[in-house]
Amino acid sequence: MQFRHLGNGPLTVSEIGFGSWLTLAGGVEKARAIACVHAALDQGITLFDTANQYGAGEAERVLGEGLRTSSASRDKYLIATKLFNQVGDEPDKGLSAEQVVKQLDRSLTRMGTDYIDLYQCHRYDKETPLEETLEALDRAVQSGKVRAIGVSEWPVDKIHAAAELTAKRGWTPMSSSQPQYSMLWRKPEAAVFAACRDHGLGNIVYSPLAQGVLTGKYKPGQPPPEGSRAANPEMNITMETNGRRFRSDFLLEAVQKLDPIAADLGLTMMQLALAWVLRRSEVSSAIIGASRPEQIAAAVAASGVTLAEEAIARTDEVLGFVTLR
Repeated sequence: MQFRHLGNGPLTVSEIGFGSWLTLAGGVEKARAIACVHAALDQGITLFDTANQYGAGEAERVLGEGLRTSSASRDKYLIATKLFNQVGDEPDKGLSAEQVVKQLDRSLTRMGTDYIDLYQCHRYDKETPLEETLEALDRAVQSGKVRAIGVSEWPVDKIHAAAELTAKRGWTPMSSSQPQYSMLWRKPEAAVFAACRDHGLGNIVYSPLAQGVLTGKYKPGQPPPEGSRAANPEMNITMETNGRRFRSDFLLEAVQKLDPIAADLGLTMMQLALAWVLRRSEVSSAIIGASRPEQIAAAVAASGVTLAEEAIARTDEVLGFVTLR
């Protein structure tokens, strides 16, 4: 496993991070989910990403249990969680100072830890003054309950505004941004990466495998494999709400053309997709999910892989007409 600094902040993260959204929020049974957490630690993953809303708090609870029952001491891994959305049936949401205090303490309790390494704003809150949010997050850092702070899917202008305001007030600066990024979803390249580079934020990218599509397991003209995310109506929600585009035969036919490119490099399609994301210096870590422990070693093998310009050009040629930029 290779490691990278998370922007200009205090954290150093594994190039491959472990995401809990589906695995730990009820997507797989609890014992296997915890086994995945243990396998991730065994493979050198140090960054574990979750959110208070995933499974109405269940993902945080399972992640905390998985980490506490491992052989790793607390200083050997980093916990990243988020706030903004409603948690279960709770009416509260947002990034007000009150919510920061309340949701932080609830996350700490669910995970059974004294501090969170990276506390992230899951989305931008239009209803709360930015100044109020940033001051509350700074107090969380000063209290020792949080080590670093970040954002997820914030508009570029708000990333700039947050950086300028924290610098002006002497508050804790943002360390990270968490955008969606993959061979099929390249929108952060337009402006987000540049803003993060300018202000010293590292990017922890989610869905680097385009919700599993870039592994090659979904074939054009065929139903999704049994047990896969696309075959599970409780797990394929975002694949549907993204407009079936990631499951169209047109796109899947293009994705299959990545297979010989990966084979020429001695890689699987999954490893090619992860190495492609990590080729960007703005990316600190790529978050993966896993429903089985054995899947994790294959993903970790992508860490440290350097892609030649020729290979990158070949992927662009194959996917250019189906990529969202």
